[in-house]
Amino acid sequence: MFFGFSSFHDLRACIARDWTPKIGDPGFAGWLTVLSYLVCLWLAVLVLRRRPAGAARKLWLVIAGLMAFLALNKQLDLQTALTAAGRCVARAQGWYDSRYIVQLAFIAGLVLGAVLALIWATKALRGHMSHNRLALLGLAVLCCFVLVRAAGFHHVDRLISADFADIKFNFWLENAGLVLIALNALMLLRRGR
Repeated sequence: MFFGFSSFHDLRACIARDWTPKIGDPGFAGWLTVLSYLVCLWLAVLVLRRRPAGAARKLWLVIAGLMAFLALNKQLDLQTALTAAGRCVARAQGWYDSRYIVQLAFIAGLVLGAVLALIWATKALRGHMSHNRLALLGLAVLCCFVLVRAAGFHHVDRLISADFADIKFNFWLENAGLVLIALNALMLLRRGR
C-alpha cells in the first residue's frame, strides 16, 4: 500500500487527472515574473561569489535556492500537483470530508515555518542586518505572497486577482519582493567593488 493506493503508479494516475506539467502562466506577466526570479537567482549567485560570511552567506544561499525553485514552480504550477496529491490521498484514505482540518494544519505549518525562518534570519544577521535588510524584507513579502496563494481563500484570491493598471495585484505583490531582493543584491555588489 502506498498512501492508500495499491502502488505509486495508481497515485500518479490519480494526480494526473487534476494536474499535468504544462506552462502554468503563459502570459507576458507570467514570463516577466519568471525572468525576475532568474535575475534574482543570478544576482544571488554573484553575491555568493563575493563570499559573504556566516549568516549572510546562508541567507543568500537560501535566496538562490528559493529563486530557482520559484522560477520553476511559476510555470510548472507544482502547488497544483501537491494539491491534487493531497486530494487523492484524502479520498483514498477516507478523510476527504475532513480535509479542511488538514489544510488548516498545513497552512499553519507554512506560516509557522516562515515566521521562525524570518526570526532566525533576523537574529542571525544581527551584525549584517543593515547590508541585508532589503533582501530579508523581500523574502518576507514573497513568503506572504506564497502563503496567501497556498491558503487559497476565495475572498483573498479575488482581491489579489483584481487589477491595478491593467495588471493583477498578485503580479505587483510577487514582483515587489523580487525587486527588493534584486536591489539589495545590487547594493552589495556595488559596495563590494
